[in-house]
Amino acid sequence: MSTSPMNRTTTPGRGDPACPAVDWERAGELARESAGPPLPAVTRGLAEALGHALAAPLRALTDLPPFDTSAMDGWAVAGPGPWRPRAGGVLAGEEPGPLGAGTAVRIATGAPVPAGASAVLRREHGEIEESTGLLSEHPAGTAVPGRDIRPRGQECRTDDVLLPAGTTVTARVLGLAAAAGYDRLAVHRRPTVELLVLGDELLDSGPPRNGRVRDALGPLLAPWLRDNGAELGCRRRIPDDPAPLRAALRDSTADVVLTTGSTAAGPVDFLHDALAATGARLLVDSVAVRPGHPMLLAALPPASDGRPRLLVGLPGNPLAAVAGTVTLAVPLLRRLGGHTDAEPLRTAAAAALPGHPRDTRLLPVRRTDRGARPLPFDGPAMLRGLACADGLAVVPPGGVDAGATVEVLPLSAG
Repeated sequence: MSTSPMNRTTTPGRGDPACPAVDWERAGELARESAGPPLPAVTRGLAEALGHALAAPLRALTDLPPFDTSAMDGWAVAGPGPWRPRAGGVLAGEEPGPLGAGTAVRIATGAPVPAGASAVLRREHGEIEESTGLLSEHPAGTAVPGRDIRPRGQECRTDDVLLPAGTTVTARVLGLAAAAGYDRLAVHRRPTVELLVLGDELLDSGPPRNGRVRDALGPLLAPWLRDNGAELGCRRRIPDDPAPLRAALRDSTADVVLTTGSTAAGPVDFLHDALAATGARLLVDSVAVRPGHPMLLAALPPASDGRPRLLVGLPGNPLAAVAGTVTLAVPLLRRLGGHTDAEPLRTAAAAALPGHPRDTRLLPVRRTDRGARPLPFDGPAMLRGLACADGLAVVPPGGVDAGATVEVLPLSAG
């Protein structure tokens, strides 16, 4: 765990000017540092490896292609034409016999090229003369040696590194791994997450009523966490009561506990007190970012088996919670899961992006051919702008002028 001087077991920081908020970029660094090394490697079948990070480089188990193959439908020909056609043909999945000089055989795309063949003559370029029965090329000279043959090892040779460790296993990676001969992959274990949704005012179904509002964060965060490498163990509602909150923090066996709400200093904001009561160490207590500044990161006491446990506390307002997710939860989860950090995405601002006077601002934007365009409905309690966005612009204090470069955090499937 981090030994940052910000670690503490007391609860200062909630509006205390002696405990200034952490810079936004530094908060992400602290989240990564607190994760420590990635979780141990496990072996998974290809389908089960989806979403994990490779624990070792993906090396080719064979040459690709493993033999010379035809790139087109047509004729495998040996030497210069005209050629005498051989009976039958070669299909993908067959092992053809050798081809003698001056002969040809029909061949399908992807089929192994017979030994002795010098080229593949495309179907539309070949014609069998009725008078002689010989195959000729039209136009002449198209069957040059090597034409339309994919040579063995064109894509890779055995033991070549195809992908580095830390690569996220996507559907595309699964395809490459299968082509390279893999049935199972060594990947990092995904961090388990328990999502605690705090608040008596939340409803689980129907429209808002009687002073209560729908829980938007439970449905929003669950797929977002999975998309960023987490194994979501359970999602629970916790009432505005310190006792069940303390019990939930104490008894959770997840690698990461994620809470929504109760991070500020309101009359029913019990999270800081519950953390202190359970012996947690605060690593981050407020971040200089809008929305979402009252987010926090804490190290919980280890699990009974000695595993470290961490907690990310998100504000209760929906867009503020999303800001906390991308600031603290995503870097933490990806580092625990062994995923390589992505290169920052930078683009031009299609219009002026308004900023906060002192803090970083995370602003919902839509990327266009002119750059990032700000969207309306961007208040901390709003989700309409986020639903239309494909990224969050990282706007430094004071804002960004139109045409200037800005970093954009792509939004996950959540």
